Amino acid sequence: MTSERVILPLVPLRDIVVFPFMVIPLFVGRDKSVLALEKAMADQKNIFLATQRNANHNDPGPSDIFETGTIANILQILKLTDGTMKVLVEGVQRGRIISFQESSSYHEVEVVRIEENIQVIADVKALMRSIENLFEQYVKLNQKIPLEAISAIANIAEPHRFADTIASYMMFQTSEKQELLDTYNPMDRLNKLIASLKSELEILKIEKRVHGRVRKQMERSQKEFYLNEQMKAIQKELGKRDEFKSDIDELTQKIKKAKMPKDVHEKATREIRRLEAMQPMSAEATVVRNYIDWLVDLPWKKGPKSDKINIKEAQKILDGDHYGLEKVKERIVEHLAVMKLVKQIKGPILCLVGPPGVGKTSLGKSVARATGREFVRVSLGGVRDEAEIRGHRRTYIGSLPGKIIQSMKKAGTTNPVFLLDEVDKMSMDFRGDPSSALLEVLDPEQNFNFNDHYLEIDYDLSQVLFICTANVLHNIPQPLQDRMEVIRIPGYTEQEKLAIAENFLLPKKLKEHGLAKKHLEFSDKSLAKIIQEYTREAGVRNLEREIGAICRKVAMQVVEEGKKTSVTVRPAALSKYLGVPKYPADRERTEPEVGVATGLAWTEFGGELLSIEVSITPGKGQVVMTGKLGDVMKESVQAAMSYVRTRSKHLGLKTNFYMTQDVHVHIPEGAIPKDGPSAGITVATALVSALTGNAVRKDICMTGEITLTGKVLPIGGLKEKALAAHRVKIDNVIIPKENEKDLPDIPASIRRKLNFISVENMDEVLELSFEKKRKSKSKRTQKTTTKKKTAKSRSRKTPTRKHPSVAHLN
Repeated sequence: MTSERVILPLVPLRDIVVFPFMVIPLFVGRDKSVLALEKAMADQKNIFLATQRNANHNDPGPSDIFETGTIANILQILKLTDGTMKVLVEGVQRGRIISFQESSSYHEVEVVRIEENIQVIADVKALMRSIENLFEQYVKLNQKIPLEAISAIANIAEPHRFADTIASYMMFQTSEKQELLDTYNPMDRLNKLIASLKSELEILKIEKRVHGRVRKQMERSQKEFYLNEQMKAIQKELGKRDEFKSDIDELTQKIKKAKMPKDVHEKATREIRRLEAMQPMSAEATVVRNYIDWLVDLPWKKGPKSDKINIKEAQKILDGDHYGLEKVKERIVEHLAVMKLVKQIKGPILCLVGPPGVGKTSLGKSVARATGREFVRVSLGGVRDEAEIRGHRRTYIGSLPGKIIQSMKKAGTTNPVFLLDEVDKMSMDFRGDPSSALLEVLDPEQNFNFNDHYLEIDYDLSQVLFICTANVLHNIPQPLQDRMEVIRIPGYTEQEKLAIAENFLLPKKLKEHGLAKKHLEFSDKSLAKIIQEYTREAGVRNLEREIGAICRKVAMQVVEEGKKTSVTVRPAALSKYLGVPKYPADRERTEPEVGVATGLAWTEFGGELLSIEVSITPGKGQVVMTGKLGDVMKESVQAAMSYVRTRSKHLGLKTNFYMTQDVHVHIPEGAIPKDGPSAGITVATALVSALTGNAVRKDICMTGEITLTGKVLPIGGLKEKALAAHRVKIDNVIIPKENEKDLPDIPASIRRKLNFISVENMDEVLELSFEKKRKSKSKRTQKTTTKKKTAKSRSRKTPTRKHPSVAHLN
């Protein structure tokens, strides 16, 4: 390397690096560069080419130009019409700028020539051969480099020229090429070049793979496009229209008319765009189309305002549809009045709880009529899958929204009366707990944004009037109970059933069976006998069924004998139409009996009499209980036995009587499960009667829970139990004193015929129950009137039933 210096005109280059031995055309347009070319042409045709550090500078200074450049010969120059000069140059040798010369018209620099030479040894040859192989691969992958470049370098033996020639062909960045130009040692330059070549080869290989995948995809898309166009052409020739496009246009119009909320409208529009990009026959297109159908079919518009409710008309509709149930109808009318004032539903959900057949479901229909709303009903009996409420996600085959959204679509309005029937019949398993899914639905603070798994968007349920029905309350989870206002519907009295049969059921059944009033008549006694001996229920469903059975037989008789046939059903003729009585009248006790006491039980079908029998035999103190008794019932027997033992001296018994005698407690009708604590005082009375030999009065029955100290605790179902006592004409009913507050719930006609005797402890019960006590004047017997004000007392809920037909002694 020498240090020969020369002064040459300078042409700054933008985004290009010229290497020695490189021939390249340049377009020069800047004034100083044009003058520099003219000066070079006037002298020895040598010029210095150096690259700008920043290509955007139009008038670069010394600091804006790289120091290392290339001394080049001007081979050809051509002046264009716009003043630009096209010049063909050939790189000769590296040079480095020592200084800039003062010249106002063009750039002129003092340059030192850089001489390069290297001894060609085995390592250099091996390196050059590797670079040649890599360059050959590079040229084959990069279509922008002509294949002649491979042969151009094949005959170059000088390492520095070999490196510069290859660098001139490479598609490197400007900074990377300048770095190679700045490397004066040919060996170092070869090492940098091989590293850059390997990196570029990897990038080209990746690009080739990507281009291959894109090309295949494009070919497939072009093929599909071509086939679709062919299909359209065939359909056009056959005169068929594009049904898929027509479906999309129809769905788009439905979305515009649905008046959806903004977020729902955006969701539907996105799904339409997805559908347009799909193949019509694909499975995904079917899923998306069904989803859009659900969105457009759901009601989104606000329903009628609640201030249109007419309270008087609502009361008239309820009275016309249901006999009795005054408290229930009063509460419903109050709820409607609040809705009219506040103009929105922001309160408790009504839950009608009562035995089967008392009119819970029909009350929901009446509320819908009274409010002028649509009515929808969902039966939850047997539902055990949480997805039945919230729906299935769209990823599942055959997925659908839950029952809530399905019913809203069926209603066609945002504010229907929504009856959730049999909420106490839900269950849970590994698929989830549907009652937990109902928590959001029935919570006024949350149901304005109910989220169904299928829809994946919020739906407003705040305008819906929810009414739930259940037979028993204890099967409903407590969190769900907290969201509902419970309205209890008691069973009907015999008089109420008689009125319902005459005014509602009989006209309904005559119309259903095509009969006129002249064809069939019932006497009051015949209807009463059907109620007493052919049905035993709290509601009137079986009563309606029995009346229908008679109507069918009379209809057959009318068809055979002519339309002038007239039938009057009397009590004696009932066996002809309905067969033998299903429920014979309760057996009345004609004489006082030792060891037998009459209790009262509650069942879901109403009140029942319960005869408790106790027998005493010599033995070793065993207590035997029969009659299919539940755990609570057995505990009541044990409590009664403990009470008798603690009061043995007062009752005139030996203190060790329980060690020498066996006690057998039996409750007839053993096939029916019996449970509950309210038979406690009845068991204790029968036990004392059997041990002392005193007969229990035949005209008295009782209900109440007993404690070990003899206190009488309150029970539930007093109304139904009182009706059972009235049915068998037992006038005296012993009740706990704390149940006096429940007496107003008993119909006045029943209260007037029964003598309710309230007691606080077991001693009072025994004093009232035995025959000899009855004959003596007792100051403790008192008759409770209906006008008596009841004091505050603790209430006891009806105990949990263990079986659908269990008799509850509560």
